[in-house]
Amino acid sequence: MNKHTGNLLKATVCAALLAGFTSTPAFAHHSFAMYDTTLVKVFTGVVVRIDPAPNHLQIFFAPMLEDRKNVMRDANNEPVSYAVEMGGSAQMAAQGLSVSSFPPGTVISMGMHPLRNGNPSGALVGGLFRCPDRTPPAAGQHCDAVAGSIQIGKEPLAKAGAVEAEKK
Repeated sequence: MNKHTGNLLKATVCAALLAGFTSTPAFAHHSFAMYDTTLVKVFTGVVVRIDPAPNHLQIFFAPMLEDRKNVMRDANNEPVSYAVEMGGSAQMAAQGLSVSSFPPGTVISMGMHPLRNGNPSGALVGGLFRCPDRTPPAAGQHCDAVAGSIQIGKEPLAKAGAVEAEKK
């Protein structure tokens, strides 16, 4: 190997290493470390708004009470607001979820891994279901039990509770 080839090889290796080190932070926000993946919570709620961010679409919703006649409220009688994070907007639109297809007031059901810090947010687990307009589920039920509901994704509604560790 001549001196020129050796220098070119060193420069290429250095550039590759530098690119690897500088690109790592771009992937850091995709970590699920902030979510408690050992737990699934299932909610039926009323859509407040959708944030169609390119990286992760989020639905903000007010969870419904078990009787499905009203939403949860805080000490000031204001609706409690949760957020569920999903795939990118383009990916979710391909599955039928968009700002126009889930307007405010839409009743939805989904499972999510909650945030570890206890804040009212989480990452989607399983399928997402939309109840037909003006047809909330019966007490204690979710949208997947309502005739005419729309399923987003191919997975069933997640089951609430602890998640068993995967067996290797």
